[in-house]
Amino acid sequence: MEHVTTAYLAEKVNGKLIGPDREISGIFNFLHDAKEGDAVIRHRIDEKGIEIAASKGVSCLVTQNPHEKAIETAKKLEFPLIVTERIELANAFAIHWAVENFANDSLRVTVTGTNGKSTTTHMIYSILKEAGYNTYTNTDSKSEFNTLIDPIVSKQIAEFPGKIEAMAVEVSEVQGWLGKLMKNHAGLMTAAVNPSVVVITNVTLDHIGLVNSIEETFNEVSGSVKALHNGNHTFAVLNHDDPRVRKMEAFKGKNTAVIFYGADADVEFKNEGIFYRKKLLIKGEDLPFKSQHFIQNIMAAISAAITLGIDLNIIKKAVSNYRPLKRRFNILSREPLIIDDFAHNPNGIVSTIKSAAKLCEGTLHVVSAIRGSRGNSINRLNAEAIADGLENISKDVDFTLTLTTSSDVVDHLNTVVDSEKAVFTDTLKDKGLNYTLHETLQSALEEALNAAAKNDTVLLVGAQGMDPASEVLTKIDKFKPLE
Repeated sequence: MEHVTTAYLAEKVNGKLIGPDREISGIFNFLHDAKEGDAVIRHRIDEKGIEIAASKGVSCLVTQNPHEKAIETAKKLEFPLIVTERIELANAFAIHWAVENFANDSLRVTVTGTNGKSTTTHMIYSILKEAGYNTYTNTDSKSEFNTLIDPIVSKQIAEFPGKIEAMAVEVSEVQGWLGKLMKNHAGLMTAAVNPSVVVITNVTLDHIGLVNSIEETFNEVSGSVKALHNGNHTFAVLNHDDPRVRKMEAFKGKNTAVIFYGADADVEFKNEGIFYRKKLLIKGEDLPFKSQHFIQNIMAAISAAITLGIDLNIIKKAVSNYRPLKRRFNILSREPLIIDDFAHNPNGIVSTIKSAAKLCEGTLHVVSAIRGSRGNSINRLNAEAIADGLENISKDVDFTLTLTTSSDVVDHLNTVVDSEKAVFTDTLKDKGLNYTLHETLQSALEEALNAAAKNDTVLLVGAQGMDPASEVLTKIDKFKPLE
């Protein structure tokens, strides 16, 4: 395993080393889990944290925000403290170091874009597992490990059981800290993983405040294509149905080939199923998803697997047997039909409402969680998306709309503030849309289920505040879970 010194690390993260130059003999880690020789990355640290790190025998600590007497304590204890203006540089270095030491000869894919990253990444992971590779992924049902702005991924890679033979890594398209954009996050983290394949799902508005235009989002997402290493033969897997993603072909390096998925592309969907080079690969009835936006994710995953040289029969088997992540258009009940979806930004909301309406035989009861502590802009856009989605289906399906701030289940990081609630409800009023508002998730779900007939559909949409819905439903008498 390659060891680095604190002085070398400080240089690589554009930081200033306070204290002695030492060899880093362990891995990159959190302070809580750190062992002797480890390097700790932490956004903020005070003198107490320095004392704990020194007592554990930590090699060094990297931070962006030394508070109170952190620097003074580091000097007093002769403890190596590295202060950088961009903590993401430290995490990118940690990921690169972990890949080089523990997964250097592995197959590696990164996935980014506004929507569908988690599903696409997890499906690629499933295909690689089916192909027999010992595979690492940072995607889980709650998307807790995909930000790459703390050392969790480098730690997981270093501690992964057995030799890593393949990696499917989800990269946030936009990331920030304390309301400030971490510029070129997708490009920086893609370069750190150094994949042979980059997948781009789409480009729509999200993370309002960090980015304030679709052009800014495009610039951030396209950084992932630009980061493909020109020294090796690489692939960019691009969504042909998204005109902005199509433009990213112009950013490919001389050794990068492009494979498109979508209408009239290398991998495309028709009524019969998914085709590869005009030949039917997977029949429609064998697909794990039926809604259009998830079919996009399937095509993206298939395209990535093809570029990696995975046998088509293995791809077909893995996709046909795929079990989705939680809250990805999951069916929770049949009578009434209850659909749970993570839709948390405008594009995802409109697509999910449209897909749910196609399955609805009676009235569609939409229950939406307002996004807490995410700002007024994204909540205004989400409310507009709900209104637009319901207007699009209004000629075909009757509907009701219930809102919730989920005050009974969210923590302080996801609490809906008064301005967010006001902008959401005011937007719906301006659109002439009727709704009911509940402070608790349980009461919102109870209202929807009590109003729903057996042939109706209940659609649960939203992030954070709607995440615990499947557990809360078990407290409601009318809920009949799938057996």
